Amino acid sequence: MTPAPPPAHARGSTALGAAASGPTVAPAPLAGATVVPPRATADATAPAAPTAGTDRTGAHRPAGRDAAGSVRGMLDAVTVRAASTVLVGRQDELGSLRAALARARAGQTSTVLVGGEAGVGKTRLLEEFGAQVTAGGDRLLVGQCLELGEAGLPFAPFAAALREVLRRDGPAVFAGYEPEFARLLPELARVPAAVAAPPGPALSDTPRGYLFDLVGELFHRLAEARPLVLVIEDLHWADRSTRDLIGFLVRAARAARVLLVCTYRTDELHRGHPLRPFLAELDRARSVERIELGRLDRDGTAAILADLLGAEPAARAVDDVHERTQGNPFFIEELAAAGDPVGCATLPETLRDLLLARVDRLPDAAQRVLRIAAAGGTRFAHQLLAEVAGLPEPELEDALRAAVAAQLVVADPEGDYEFRHALVREAVHDELLPGEHARLHARYAAAIDAQPHLVAAGRAPAEIAHHWYAAHDHPRALLAARVAARAAGDRYAYAEQSRLLERVLELWELVPDAADRLGMDHLAVLEETLDAATTAGDYGRAITLARAALAEVDADAEPLRAARLFDRRGWLLALLGKSDGSAELGEAYRLAAGVPDGPQRVRLLADIAAHLVRIDPEQAAAVAAEAHTAAESLGEDLALLPTRIAMLCRSDKAPDLGLAELRRAEVRARAAGNAPALVSALVHLSDVLFELGRYAESAEAAAAGVAEARRVGISRSTGAYLLSNRAEALIALGRWDEADAACVEASRIDPPGVSGLHWLQLRAGLRLARAHPRADELVGRALGFLARPYLWPNHRLPLHELRIEAALAADDKVEAARAARAALADDRLPHLPREGWPVLGAAARTAARIDDRDLAASVAALAADLPARHPAERAHAAQVAALLAPAGRALPAWHTAVEAWRADGQPYALGRALLALAEAVATAGEREQAGAAVEEATAIARRLGATPLAEQAATLARRVGLRGARAGTDLLTAREREVLRLVAEGHSNSRIAERLFISPKTASVHVSRIIAKLDVGNRIEAAALAHRLGLLDPDRR
Repeated sequence: MTPAPPPAHARGSTALGAAASGPTVAPAPLAGATVVPPRATADATAPAAPTAGTDRTGAHRPAGRDAAGSVRGMLDAVTVRAASTVLVGRQDELGSLRAALARARAGQTSTVLVGGEAGVGKTRLLEEFGAQVTAGGDRLLVGQCLELGEAGLPFAPFAAALREVLRRDGPAVFAGYEPEFARLLPELARVPAAVAAPPGPALSDTPRGYLFDLVGELFHRLAEARPLVLVIEDLHWADRSTRDLIGFLVRAARAARVLLVCTYRTDELHRGHPLRPFLAELDRARSVERIELGRLDRDGTAAILADLLGAEPAARAVDDVHERTQGNPFFIEELAAAGDPVGCATLPETLRDLLLARVDRLPDAAQRVLRIAAAGGTRFAHQLLAEVAGLPEPELEDALRAAVAAQLVVADPEGDYEFRHALVREAVHDELLPGEHARLHARYAAAIDAQPHLVAAGRAPAEIAHHWYAAHDHPRALLAARVAARAAGDRYAYAEQSRLLERVLELWELVPDAADRLGMDHLAVLEETLDAATTAGDYGRAITLARAALAEVDADAEPLRAARLFDRRGWLLALLGKSDGSAELGEAYRLAAGVPDGPQRVRLLADIAAHLVRIDPEQAAAVAAEAHTAAESLGEDLALLPTRIAMLCRSDKAPDLGLAELRRAEVRARAAGNAPALVSALVHLSDVLFELGRYAESAEAAAAGVAEARRVGISRSTGAYLLSNRAEALIALGRWDEADAACVEASRIDPPGVSGLHWLQLRAGLRLARAHPRADELVGRALGFLARPYLWPNHRLPLHELRIEAALAADDKVEAARAARAALADDRLPHLPREGWPVLGAAARTAARIDDRDLAASVAALAADLPARHPAERAHAAQVAALLAPAGRALPAWHTAVEAWRADGQPYALGRALLALAEAVATAGEREQAGAAVEEATAIARRLGATPLAEQAATLARRVGLRGARAGTDLLTAREREVLRLVAEGHSNSRIAERLFISPKTASVHVSRIIAKLDVGNRIEAAALAHRLGLLDPDRR
């Protein structure tokens, strides 16, 4: 689904598997993961008598070859386990995981990211931790990301984890939502529902955003019974959809007894690896902790060797092993278990040689089977392997038994196998000869194609595409990639759909009859890939695809097709802030003008109008009117009414009539089940209601739109705008905590391009108004958008206002004046009253603060011509007039401004106007009236948590000698002030408890409440803020 274009006016949520009960002595395997058989010894790894075999090149290897001084020679007399049973050098990391589990048990959802190079011990650490989790009676689930090339397999680790829930708990846990969860567990579609499912979307219509919510809610419900730990392994192989779901769970985390642990290989993260920016984004969440496992030192290497040998190793052996392995635990284990047939001095240094050492000691038949298995992936089913290998069952079983005994492969009770380490699989796979490589992958593709049940439900399309591609069978790979792309789209895995379509494009030139095979031309593939990339939020790639498609389309023969591409490219350029897109939109309209009316042309005109409104409102209105007229004649008006009404409401013509039309559009869209039209109507409805000063209704309409956008999977586009619209209305109402929550939700959606600006600008303003310690961080991020080559004016003007307000808050008069003059020079300000009046208000405050008459005159000139149509605009106009009024006329002007803001219903703006009025009436000698105004402003500031406003009220009260006026920073109780004073002195909770004769737990509760009340991140920030606000002054006790 392609996301709807940004609205004309808008700116801008773990389950873990059942655990074994009772304590365990030895570390248990991760629940839900493959069961590892008992540790093998060297006697099981190699035959009792020397045998002959072949080396990796196929040459005959003499039996019993060894060398004095080799590691194997040193170990001949002792039993060697294939893997160490002790956890070496990881106590700090294990302690961090325990602490995270403790937080989860207390109801604080946490995420721990465990990184490290391949073989460094991530899995061993989690085995130990998993044993402690299950021993404690908590629940554990494990899911692993799969290596299936760049296309990946959408949601693979979550499917594995939820499959374990299904196996242990039965289908009842999914009752009522079987069709939705069938997206992850197709077998649920074949399981009779435990209860009648409520009316909802069909199986093929379950939107991804709704699916994410259901997964998060399931985990939350399961966590109510006992704490849950979800382990996602090998995140470096995760597909985009898996990353998106993990990011959603992290960002939308609620208070729940859930711990998410993800592992990834640091040595896989090349500069362009998609996991790098994903990890950076996760790092910004407070609930996320990063642990990186380093290599062991020499003592660690010695400890592992001692455990493997059952005796202290020789110093020379330790030195040699440590030098060669550089402290990588897996390499240490492999070297000790496999030995070196030619001696340490000549041991091959490459990773592949080390990994394949034990493989070479297997019988030839077992080596052949391992090569076949390696082509199938790290994990493989016995039945599929048998189908591809084509061996008699006893021969296949003997080969697998040898591999299992050598600890190269592990088996689980369900009939699946897994390479003990992914690196072993990679090394074996890399040893395949070119012809062998192609032949094996072709066999896998054919087997899965003929019998899809040989792989896990839902995996067949992606695996078939991967294997035909690896087999270099270009025609089949082309068709399979197209089929897999469609399946990915059906699962709302848009990034995977885009990547698979990119593969179709890659293969197109290699398949002469590609168009006939796919039933579509190359341009159609480009268009489909463009839509998928756009929906996935990859706007940069989408622009490139649009350019390529435009180079290919014949505008004379297919003008409407070309026009759509021009429109899409213009919109994308503007979304990324590269240009206003006017040239592309103009060309789109020119091409569409010569095409007879029809549904496609009407929809295109509506899109062009929506994209033009920020650039040329008059032309946009004309195009919208044309689209509306044509739509009515064709009976296609429902989806276009919101756009048409948006044009009417943007002018000063009959806003109430426009509101009535939007209400009708909402009703008709609901009745017709037209979700895009409904979302569009709600966007514009919330926007028009805001302009009319009906803020509560605006917030409600936006909330309804957010829910609908989430239901149909367009949260990252239109849903983000709706959240921002809701936040804007809540700010106006003075419901700042709710507004901040809406901004946080918008940030979790991670809208692409400038779609993510509105919430950022709103939250930065909130933090300024509350003097948040990290306000500057958000302000800087928001103002960074001004450096883009282009920004829509209804985005740009609020940033000018934010820049001025930030400078005034910092008392930087030079920057405030500079920012004000830059804002007044914006050529769109005179045409946008809604955005323009707040800018003029900020500029007027600057002129008054620095007594700049030229700046004041510039503000007055613009204010004289700027319409004030709606309540907030009229209130801003009154305030600007008061700020610019001469001393003799300031008092009545401020009375007018106060009443205007009171009528509009925005408490913060009212509070600021009340303080200005108080100062004016105090100057006129009306001290009682001034005191009342200060008291009202102080009450507003306290209710909002607007610390600077409260400080200004207190300062004014002291300066003019008003009695009874209290500082609005009195947010803490007397006891909390005592605790805060000790925190500021650097005392710990225990020391605070001793000083105040309370328990450490009570002290901790006080500190937590203080941090929450002051809206800061930690005790250090709380102390700094308290000092700045004077909360610790002796006279405040």
